[in-house]
Amino acid sequence: MQVQIEKRYYTPEEYLALEQKAEYKNEYRDGEIVPMTGGTTNHNNIAGNFYVRVLLALRDKNFNIYIGDVRLWLSRYRIYTYPDVMVINGDPVYEGTGTTTVTNPLLIVEVLSNSTKNYDQGEKFDFYRSIPEFKEYILIDQYRFYVKQFAKNQEGKWVLTEYEGENATLVLESVEFQIGVRELYQRVNFELNEE
Repeated sequence: MQVQIEKRYYTPEEYLALEQKAEYKNEYRDGEIVPMTGGTTNHNNIAGNFYVRVLLALRDKNFNIYIGDVRLWLSRYRIYTYPDVMVINGDPVYEGTGTTTVTNPLLIVEVLSNSTKNYDQGEKFDFYRSIPEFKEYILIDQYRFYVKQFAKNQEGKWVLTEYEGENATLVLESVEFQIGVRELYQRVNFELNEE
């Protein structure tokens, strides 16, 4: 005899109330609450390296840069998620009455892990493209010197550029910023099998 477990669906309001009290971050995907996997030290170093350097490079310009804890609302798909790094041109547009959830990133960075890389490169990218302001997506592999850059061109087409090897330099299209791949991976130990 098979026992069927009924899946529980939540409203966005129920999710937000639970998330305020949660010890760990969770994504919300159209009614489902999905626990986020824990980050590794390599993942954290890569996201931090990108964040600190882009923050310094853009500090005198009209951009807001956020790391990890700021939530993104994708209204078309009814999804709340936490990108690793977001860059917003000008002021953030908030969802709801608080200042914890934004809706208008220009640039999103995700550090890939074995458990999330297929989702981050596939469906999640589809979801992100529903954001009118979104122009650039950076995917950083945490297990080797490898970065994928998707940039939206003047015709509205997404163009892929790959950066492989520690001597490559990632040059962003949406903001005036570049970083050497070696800098991006500073303090990363590929020999650690953390996941």
